This record gives sequence, C-alpha cells and structure tokens, in this order.
Amino acid sequence: MNTGLKITAFAAALAATFGTAYGVGNAVEPVVADDAPAAHDQRHSGPSPAQEEGGDHAGHEASPPGGLQISEGGYTLGLKTPRVTAGQRTDLRFVIRDDSGRAVTSYRREHEKELHLVLASRDLATYRHLHPTRAADGTWSTPVDLPRAGGYRVFADFTPAKKGAENLTLGADLAAAGRYEPQDPPAPNSTAEVHGYEVELEGGLRPGTAGELKLNVTRNGKPVTDLQPYLGAYGHLVALRSGDLAYLHVHPNGEPGDGTTEPGPGISFTATAPSGGTYRLFLDFKHEGKVHTAAFTVRAGTSGTQTVTEESAEEPSAGHEH
Repeated sequence: MNTGLKITAFAAALAATFGTAYGVGNAVEPVVADDAPAAHDQRHSGPSPAQEEGGDHAGHEASPPGGLQISEGGYTLGLKTPRVTAGQRTDLRFVIRDDSGRAVTSYRREHEKELHLVLASRDLATYRHLHPTRAADGTWSTPVDLPRAGGYRVFADFTPAKKGAENLTLGADLAAAGRYEPQDPPAPNSTAEVHGYEVELEGGLRPGTAGELKLNVTRNGKPVTDLQPYLGAYGHLVALRSGDLAYLHVHPNGEPGDGTTEPGPGISFTATAPSGGTYRLFLDFKHEGKVHTAAFTVRAGTSGTQTVTEESAEEPSAGHEH
C-alpha cells in the first residue's frame, strides 16, 4: 500500500496524504471526528534527503505521493457514486479498471484484505478506514453515511494479482450535498483520548529525514500490554497531508509472532515526511475485541519538531467492521 512518507522498518507499508478525514466501513468501523475519524512500494517512498525543508509543501518530491492521481500504472479508479447527500445512508460503489477498460477482479491479498479503502473529508475533521465487498463483476461497494456536507477524497489501496504488478493508491473526489460549514484542523497537542484509552505520540516528522514515531496506549493510567493483532499488526497508521490530501498508510516496526515485538503499550513506526507542512495521523489499534482510532495533528518543518492534537472518536457503527 503506497507511501508518501518513507517507511524503513517492517515488510509491508502503504501510501500517503493529508487533509480532512472522514470515512465509512463495512463491518464495525472506528470513526474519528473532531466532536462534533520494509515499505512495500518504494516508488512512493518520498523525497531524497536533498529536498528542501520548510513551508507547507516545501521541497520537491521524487515521485507523487499516493492518492493524488485517479490513474496510475495502467489502472484507473472509477467512482460510480461521485455524489451523496450528507446524513443519508448510501452505498458507495466503485471499480478498478485496467488499461484495456476491463474491471479488475483478481487482487493480491495484503494485510488480510484485497483492497483497503480510506474516505477522508478535506477539513481534517473525520476519518474512516473501510473494507468494502467486491461483486463478481469487479464492482466494490460499502455503505456510507456522511454526517457533514462538503468535499471528500476516496482512496483505494490495492495490488493487482497480475504478475509484476505494484501496489497502488488511487484517489477520486466525492461530494456530499448539504449545508457546508468548513472547519479548521484541530490545534496541535501530543495526546489523544478515544473510548477511555489515552494514546501518547512521541517523536517527530522531518522532511527528507527518517524518524521514529512511537505511540503508547494506556487505559485508566495503566499501560495496555495485551493489544490484539488487527489486519496482521498491532497498529496501523494512516497519514494525510493538509492541503492536497497526499496519503500514507504505514505499518509498524515489527509484527505479531516475530519473537521481538511486544503487544503494547508501544507501537513504533519509522517514517520520512515528503515535505514540510501539517499532517493528520490516524492510528487504528485493537483491544478486547474492538478497534479504536486515535487522531493527531502533526507539523513537519525545518526544526523537525512535531505537535499533535487531542481528538475524540465516535463509537463504531454496528454492523460495519473497519
């Protein structure tokens, strides 16, 4: 799954973008809302160390981060539901087509799924990581009920089963009709609270330089040391870049059963920001049978310092799993 930040540890990472976030799931899915959601494809591993730092999108990326293109590598994301109405449940439908126009019906399973879907609003308010179902004709679908009107971005993260095919993250715009009231990104901080858990973020993002992000999970002041594997890992991290919604899905340093990785309280990631600017981070983790999402706002700049925003998460919707 594509990366706009460079991930240097664990043999399966994904892609990148930052913007508002909101999404929809297919069985029980955590939703973050501001109250109111070994890197596996080096083609999108981010910039060279020589890239400039500073500014919202300072520097020149060696290749576009994931999710900024609707077509890439001979594949196109066709969104069959480009418009929905805020507050109304709708089936979001889409298809992946190859360069001959045929719908793709064969995928390589990665992290227990053929395709990972992220739906994010452009004001960084909410986010969901979804796993839609695929029909025999190649059409994917998942129910969505967007709470607010405005612009959203749909990201499809997948690898075709075709020999030699590379992992891709394609993106397309989705509009939700209704009264639109834009929101500013939450103010930075270093902790997030969700469903009685507190998650603390240590480390920082620096353009062009790899660094460790460590997230520590506690509940009632006590470290959580029995995290459960979720999609083959103790945690999943998605990063979205403010302004253009460049997308990154990162997996942690280590995996369950490798003999060295502990099931909490810490979950470690190594990443390189493709540019300076503001990013939103969304951490998914599983404990006592439920998936939770903690959200942060991080600033990547010339000093390499980071700031994070405290965020709350809505209860998962019944019948939809992340």
